[in-house]
Amino acid sequence: MPFWWKRSAKKKADRQNTTEDTQKIDIGTNLPHEKMSTDLKKNIDHIKKITGNSSDIVIHELTLGKKTNISAVIVYIDGLVDSPVINISLLKNIMDEKEIDDCWTNKHTFLNELQKRTINIGSVNTVYNWDDLFHQLASGDTILLVDHVFGALNISTRGGDKRSIEEPATEVTVRGPRDGFTESLRTNTTLIRRRIKSPNLWVESMKIGTVTQTDIALMYINGIADEEIIDEARKRLKGIRIDSILESGYIEQFIEDRTFTTFPTLYHTERPDVVAANLLEGRFAIVVDGTPFVLTAPAIFIEFFQSAEDYYSRFDIATAIRFLRVLVFAISLIGPAIYIAATTFHQEMLPTSLIFTLTVQRELVPFPAFVEAVMMEICFEILREAGLRLPRPIGQTVSIVGALVIGQAAVQAGIVSPAMVIVVSITAIASFATPSFAIAISARLIRFLYMMLAAIFGFYGIIMGLIVMILHLCSLRSFGVNYMTPFAPFRKANLNDTVIRSPLWKLQKRPQDISKNNVVRQANDQRPLPPIGKHQFHKGKGDQNEN
Repeated sequence: MPFWWKRSAKKKADRQNTTEDTQKIDIGTNLPHEKMSTDLKKNIDHIKKITGNSSDIVIHELTLGKKTNISAVIVYIDGLVDSPVINISLLKNIMDEKEIDDCWTNKHTFLNELQKRTINIGSVNTVYNWDDLFHQLASGDTILLVDHVFGALNISTRGGDKRSIEEPATEVTVRGPRDGFTESLRTNTTLIRRRIKSPNLWVESMKIGTVTQTDIALMYINGIADEEIIDEARKRLKGIRIDSILESGYIEQFIEDRTFTTFPTLYHTERPDVVAANLLEGRFAIVVDGTPFVLTAPAIFIEFFQSAEDYYSRFDIATAIRFLRVLVFAISLIGPAIYIAATTFHQEMLPTSLIFTLTVQRELVPFPAFVEAVMMEICFEILREAGLRLPRPIGQTVSIVGALVIGQAAVQAGIVSPAMVIVVSITAIASFATPSFAIAISARLIRFLYMMLAAIFGFYGIIMGLIVMILHLCSLRSFGVNYMTPFAPFRKANLNDTVIRSPLWKLQKRPQDISKNNVVRQANDQRPLPPIGKHQFHKGKGDQNEN
């Protein structure tokens, strides 16, 4: 056996052993599934011990019933609950002495009777172990413990302060809905359900993160989404073993098909209408509690050049704007590289007057075009990053004024030529015109590689780089779906919603690679025709009578 084969087999065996060892280790600080006691005092002491007697843990002791005088306690976390629900609904109901006395016939069934006859708050269930109790408590529920009774009632009182629904700052549209996702998972799923009022919209809930216990919702439309894709998504989500999930970006990095690529294979958005449209095409959505960014998949390359308002305006306008987006993406990708190649190797391709102008500008510049471009690109990236981190009004001022001042000063100092400042400025503006930030930042990174290839090989280097990039894009998958569909593999039926956006009445079928079960989404032959006016009909009839 060759030595490289032995080394590969050894690495594979070590990887399998590491995976098995990891699965045996319980990551995080999960509480043991211990059952609670029937002694109320022991239960209270245990809660104080586990929570470190935290100041925001409210333990309210009560005496229930007039004849029975039952000792009880309600426990909740201040700030996570809806206080009016507790004070007005819950306490008022459980302090009804007659009902409590009637329920206290058998302590084994007391919680069930109390739940049926007294507590009329939305969701109520019984928990019997500490693990479930603390998870529900941390989610904003209220726990009711009764002395000499095994178990506790988990009462849904989730509330607290949260951000109101407003327009997303990163996905502004001229025409379309103005609402956006918030940090509340239930609010986000509600915004999606308001748009898809179908019982086939299924929501699967799960918790990921052994410490944070972050709520995750997997949403899809049963009958439209491909079962194999949903099973794969469910498998990848359940395979995540980590102590914390703080944002949907964690989930994205764990379930994406290809890690070592600059191109995103999952789509993220803050707009409910975009998620609803993706679900109707057969995709699934992953909603994470604590973030307004919702993930959708499978994602394809052309999807990142589309915007929600493309479908709210006329098809010719949407098509023209999509062509413009592809053009600005190409400019942001290879704009500086073309300038470097043309001025370094291929001057014969430029008009004579332009060559003279560029020669005069570059006469006193001590650096080659490649070094000029790299310096200016790095300066613009620094200004862009500074503008994002500073407060919004100050950040915009720093970005604009900084670019003007640095560009003018660099030209006057003879460090760069005016033409290079123009090229880099146009490239920076073009990167902002791309609808998706994820694909725009990919272009910003790959741009430096194209600049290097142009400085070494000229236009031949740019062409080689484009060929390699296209081959790489064709090799990508998103949950088994080809990233470059419908171009590779070629799907003629799906070309009417790519760079070209056909009229809505022609978008009869869903993407075939994504939704394989229920492809047809609307009736055929819905092209609007001009009506036959009554005036025209009567006029024709009168003419016939006259004849």
